[in-house]
Amino acid sequence: MIRERRNKDKLASYYRKFMEEGIVDPNVHPWVADSWQRCRAMHLPHETMPKINKLSREEIIAHQKTHEFIVKYVDGLYEQSKQHFNIHNLSMLLIDENGYVIKNYAMPFFQRIIEDIQGMRVLEEDVGTSSISIAREHNVPFLMFGPEMWIKDSHSGDACSAPICVNGKIRYIISFFSLDQNDLPYDLLLSLLMTMKYSIEQHLNMLEAWSINRIMMEQLPVTVYWLGKDGSVKYCNENGRKRLDGHERLEDVFLNYEHIPIKKALHGVATQRREITWITQDRTFEDITTVMPIKVGSEVESALVLSMSIEDLKTTIAHATGYSSRYSLYSMVGETSEFLALQHKASRVARTDHNILLQGEPGTGKQRLAHGIHQASPRAAAPLIAVKCHNASMAELEAEFFGTNEDGQQSAGKLELAIGGTLFLDEVEKLPLEMGDKLADALTHGLPATEKGGKPRMFDVRVIAACDSNLKRLADKGLFSRNLYELVLDTTMRVPPLRERVKDIEVIASHILVEMSAQHNLPQKRLSPEAVSLLLSCSWPGNIKQLQGVIEQAFFHTPGSIIEAENIKLPGDKTLERSWKYDKEAFIAAWKSAGGNISKLATMLDVSRVTLYRYLKKYGLGPKAK
Repeated sequence: MIRERRNKDKLASYYRKFMEEGIVDPNVHPWVADSWQRCRAMHLPHETMPKINKLSREEIIAHQKTHEFIVKYVDGLYEQSKQHFNIHNLSMLLIDENGYVIKNYAMPFFQRIIEDIQGMRVLEEDVGTSSISIAREHNVPFLMFGPEMWIKDSHSGDACSAPICVNGKIRYIISFFSLDQNDLPYDLLLSLLMTMKYSIEQHLNMLEAWSINRIMMEQLPVTVYWLGKDGSVKYCNENGRKRLDGHERLEDVFLNYEHIPIKKALHGVATQRREITWITQDRTFEDITTVMPIKVGSEVESALVLSMSIEDLKTTIAHATGYSSRYSLYSMVGETSEFLALQHKASRVARTDHNILLQGEPGTGKQRLAHGIHQASPRAAAPLIAVKCHNASMAELEAEFFGTNEDGQQSAGKLELAIGGTLFLDEVEKLPLEMGDKLADALTHGLPATEKGGKPRMFDVRVIAACDSNLKRLADKGLFSRNLYELVLDTTMRVPPLRERVKDIEVIASHILVEMSAQHNLPQKRLSPEAVSLLLSCSWPGNIKQLQGVIEQAFFHTPGSIIEAENIKLPGDKTLERSWKYDKEAFIAAWKSAGGNISKLATMLDVSRVTLYRYLKKYGLGPKAK
């Protein structure tokens, strides 16, 4: 707080009046008056400096080490201004947020030697009223005249303190103390103090930003170089240091340095997201590289290089878009021998690198099983790329699996995104024969090289295929690619329907309720014995998926914690023994049970309306059939 010069004699009289009579003169600054009254209430001595709370010698060393980064900076500021400190007989203190003196500069503060001051705590409860305590309490710079200070020994000089704030919080306090009895140039004192305050705050903000940037640069899968105008490395992250392998300049490591657009950037020309090969004596890096000129004013002074491995980029994209397993093998539950045998086999097979064919009716949990196998495999850290197979044009399917290259812009296909991980082909039987052959050939022999004389692009991918029907029969009839069938035939696993796991129905239903409670942050619910009996009475043609739809509906429509039988809405026909997807009679029975209502049938069978329209057309049902 900037204050006008005050008459020291009058201030001294106000001080004596308070100390002798306990009366606060109206002319005393209100913040000072409040502090005086608190000091009196604490019975703080005011004639001479009391014994002050102080760190031990070992603690002082550790304290200064902790704040070494800011001490070095303030040392530099002091060196630039020390002539003013000497001329005006000024002392300066750097104090931490808890009131402990980190370092003393120039003349001794409170007439003490330097060794005594460092490590002292100078809060109001220690030294009474001071510019330090006022600045700390009110979070503003404050100029205090000698007679306003609580300790009478300190009345020979004036003091001015300023809080150093980052993000609105006090981190340090810087304090000036003058022993000069002559006219002190307060405008100079305040100007110097505020300049230091601003400079230190900006430095701390810069350190915080730089710290965050360094964390980002170290954590992101990117190689970073900051190069000076002469090409010297001013900074590089850990990935960059690994590539430099102990060298100090890029041209000493990369054989094709002249072809990397660094010199262009140093002449002001940016290169953005360009595919560049970095060649060393021992290996080659295929990267997407950006090189940007860094200007100071209008002059290019340095260049920033950001380079990311194409393979790392594919993996990062895959993870960022959710291409990872959501379920473990033990998110599937059951107690029957059929289920336990399946779970144990999946655990064994997961540790191998065999391709896998999962066969079972719709809704039996093949997708969750595929996720669990991937998560239990050595490939768990790499992407799980799921493809819902469908009958589309070859151009569309090739773009989906192999990517596109339009106007020089390459987009990765599902096969490339799965490199190092797992490619899950759901409903694989729907894949057209020609596309199946092409996919099998790419998985076995790779794709042709993009450049003349180059090697084919190989794909380190494990395939898990899921099929609702008999894939061998489809391949024998020439309706499915024989090559792809044989490729996924390393291990075949049959996922049993729910009607073969009747004893697991209660376990599965209870597990679904636990998952629902956790997912929606709602109280847990359980099934009554009557509700369990009702669930056991259903044949569940839609298997676990259908059971899940029924349990979810009951969960949200039951107000209490116990789900009763009346809260459960079973599928329309409880006697259906075959899947409606492959049995026209089963579908017609469900259609009639729903009264021809599409929305109701979709709820009963837990499928989308689009899927139902496809089956209505297939079986000749719907409005046109009436």
